[in-house]
Formats: sequence, structure tokens, C-alpha cells
Amino acid sequence: MKVNEKIRMVRETHNWSQEDMADKLAMSTNGYAKIERGETGLHLDKLEKIAKVFDMDLVELLSVSDKSVICLVNENSTNSSNYYGSSQELTAEIEKLKLTLIHKDELLSEKEREIKTLQTLVEALQVKK
Repeated sequence: MKVNEKIRMVRETHNWSQEDMADKLAMSTNGYAKIERGETGLHLDKLEKIAKVFDMDLVELLSVSDKSVICLVNENSTNSSNYYGSSQELTAEIEKLKLTLIHKDELLSEKEREIKTLQTLVEALQVKK
């Protein structure tokens, strides 16, 4: 994914139009559209402004690779969007952590069953007294 494609994708996750972005960057809509189409060179100062508008680090905006994973999360709201980018290594780590969580949940369920059994035994012993 090229930087101009990433800029467009992040803008869309915020549900902003090209006009909105142009206003935020104090430039013409046509000029901003050229950025998204990759028809104009991006200087460091313009990239910094774009990153600031997106509330992200410049490095994050520029970190683009073929191994990137893009995940868009919308929670029943047109105004609620999150953007995540990660490499294949991070994706593998996430999967590993998910499996660890599943295992922890199973252990927790087992412990809850043991606690209920022990509570039943305690109640039975208290009744015998």
C-alpha cells in the first residue's frame, strides 16, 4: 500500500470527505484529491500536517509495507472507527495471545466450578453442626 492510498483509507475510516480534509489542511479540495491519487509529491511538512489531522505519528503514517494488515472496526456508529496496522509478526503474536486467553478462560471456568463445589461442601458441613 502506498502512502497516498493509506491517507485515503485513514480518511475514510474517520468518515471524512476530501473536502473535510482539504479544509483541515487549509488547501483546495482539488489539491487534496491529487494527494490521494498520488499525482503530487508530498513534502515532509505536508505529511506532518496530515499525520496531525489523523492524530497519528508521522512514522505510523509512513509505515507501509506489503505485509501490513488493515483492520477497520465500526461499532454500530457512523462516528466510531478505529484503525490498526500491523505486520505479520504482530498478527501471529495476536493469534498466540488469543489462544492464551482462551486457555485462561477455561482455567477460570474450572476454578469457578471448584469454588462452587467447595461452597456446597462447606454448607453441608455447617448444617451437620
